[in-house]
Amino acid sequence: MTTLKQKRKKRDEERDASRKLRDMFARKKVCKFCVKKIKDIDYKEASFLKGFMAESGRILPRKNTGNCPKHQRLTAKAIKRARNVGLLPFMNR
Repeated sequence: MTTLKQKRKKRDEERDASRKLRDMFARKKVCKFCVKKIKDIDYKEASFLKGFMAESGRILPRKNTGNCPKHQRLTAKAIKRARNVGLLPFMNR
């Protein structure tokens, strides 16, 4: 019985250590548009919008970019418009 308790205690200690490391290196992402106070996202700025796209051509999610919901919607809409006009690719292979 004591070995089972020791194993559980060791496992819990390892979990706590990994949580501390994760919390220490984790950084909250901030919306670039809110910080710079950008109101309009222009679809003609293809070089700026490429930063919100993966190499494969997909639109990156909020979790990766750090955008707020409002600006993520506007960014996605601008990227889709730029794709239709031909400024950005639909896919890169």
